[in-house]
Amino acid sequence: MAPSPNDLLQGTLGLLALRALRDESRHGWGIQQRINQIADNVLSVNQGSLYPALIRLEKQDLINSEWGTSEAGRRAKYYALTAKGRKQMDAETANWKKFASVVNLILETA
Repeated sequence: MAPSPNDLLQGTLGLLALRALRDESRHGWGIQQRINQIADNVLSVNQGSLYPALIRLEKQDLINSEWGTSEAGRRAKYYALTAKGRKQMDAETANWKKFASVVNLILETA
């Protein structure tokens, strides 16, 4: 049985969260919505997976957080990339693109 797109997401959720924070800080729901919007329902991120990933990224100093007020006027924790996080994001993005190109090559020629 082939893995579902959601299974494949598990190993890449940290990178996707970093990419969602590339241009601006966002609260958790905003990160989730940004990933889901770009993925166009091919991948779906749920909060039960996202928040543990955000905690892990923060412990690794790849992101930092601060409390603010959401667009709806609610208290929300906003996450932002650190310099270390941006460097990690760039390295992981390059590795992912290299991996994807090799997989595509195999699929095209095998």
